[in-house]
Amino acid sequence: MNQKSLYERLGGYDGITAFADDLLSRLEADSQLARFWQNRGDDGIEREKQLLIDYLCSNAGGAVYYTGRDMKISHKGMKISESDWSVFLEHAGATIQALQVPKQESDDVVAFVLSLKDDIVEA
Repeated sequence: MNQKSLYERLGGYDGITAFADDLLSRLEADSQLARFWQNRGDDGIEREKQLLIDYLCSNAGGAVYYTGRDMKISHKGMKISESDWSVFLEHAGATIQALQVPKQESDDVVAFVLSLKDDIVEA
């Protein structure tokens, strides 16, 4: 069986970029989560967004090489709480709905994101 990768099913690079753009704009505008982007220059934020796109593309089966650090190292010391994680999940769900991601792809994305929790939440 030649099943398409999640990367292909999400619309490839452009689909994942649209997801990252929508999600990050929601996170940056959130009153609880905005602190993670305060005092950051535009260039740093754009670099972070590109790393997110590369990470998601690579992990979804795309031919993109991720050059960033792993999630545990990237989030160490940020004091991301259970509450922050819950707010993040709400925004991720809203992004999935806004982009009308089909159910199977949505389920696959949610399972992947949930697998990262222990590497991201520390407080």
